[in-house]
Amino acid sequence: MLRAVIETNPSALAQAAALDEERKTSGPRSALHGIPVLVKDNIATIASEGMNTTAGSFSLLKSIVPEDAGVVKRLRAAGAIILGKANLSEFAEFRGNLPSGWSGRGGQTTNAYFPHADPCGSSSGSGVAASIGLAAVTLGTETDGSITCPTDHNNLAGIKPTVGLTSRAGVIPISEHQDTVGPIVRSMADAAVVLSIIAGVDPNDNFTFAQPSPVPDFTKALNKDALKGKRIGVPRAVFLNDTITGNDPFIGQAFEEALNTIRSLGATVVDPADIPSAEQIIRSNAENLVLDVDFKIQLNAYYAALLANPSGVRTLAELIQFDNDNPALEEPPRFQDQSGYVNHKSTGGHSSS
Repeated sequence: MLRAVIETNPSALAQAAALDEERKTSGPRSALHGIPVLVKDNIATIASEGMNTTAGSFSLLKSIVPEDAGVVKRLRAAGAIILGKANLSEFAEFRGNLPSGWSGRGGQTTNAYFPHADPCGSSSGSGVAASIGLAAVTLGTETDGSITCPTDHNNLAGIKPTVGLTSRAGVIPISEHQDTVGPIVRSMADAAVVLSIIAGVDPNDNFTFAQPSPVPDFTKALNKDALKGKRIGVPRAVFLNDTITGNDPFIGQAFEEALNTIRSLGATVVDPADIPSAEQIIRSNAENLVLDVDFKIQLNAYYAALLANPSGVRTLAELIQFDNDNPALEEPPRFQDQSGYVNHKSTGGHSSS
């Protein structure tokens, strides 16, 4: 019913048996040794393992990626098992006005807490799968809200890393200037463990060259007293407008309770701490302009790098034509939008992966 997972890894059990034997003979490689991980279906895994990498689109079914994504290489080196591919908003919610959490291959992901509720964000399958314990670890990607939003909608712990802290090599792109990969799990301790493993320099992603060396052990930041003496600003004009809360007074109430928790942990809350230019930034179309241009260039490059793609699609223009030619596969019931691959949402919320 929840449609959180598109497909599972037929090699997973054999990998688990081998890793169990390795643990017996030489000990664990890391805290993730033998741990099952679901990755969002825009994160590449080698086709010979038995899974697809499609961003939820039939245009990429049975395509052959040149290699594992950079973060998948790090997971495997740490002894993790790639259990399967999580559903998502198709092409990371950059395909016109489709429902959040819907993809042609995976159908409509729904929240586990309430029937038919919004799972939020393009990493919806990762969030829902983590919320019901289908895997100990899931990975999501974010361009604008797609780790943070499924994390909050599904009662989870997630980290949206700074761009370049984790590699995007092998991730079906929207924009190299905003895309990032991060953990969506059930505790901050788990999130810290996963981030410490997937972060690191990758020669296939030059943005990673700017990160600190060595990469910090984020588990050392798991300190219950970490907020003592810190100053936390509250930009109320942005956080509590109707666009964010959806006119739901309970969201404002929960927000105030969270601020009181932060105070109780020793932080100084500066309230309000409005930024004069915030409204100008929110109203600007600059982000969408960058994302639209980057998406076309980088998606074409992704298609060109594939070793094979049976659908024949090799460019964004051909992808749009494929969708138009295959409405039974690529359009949900009562689909109306014909505007193609454009991000129609404003910044914030769950607009893009």
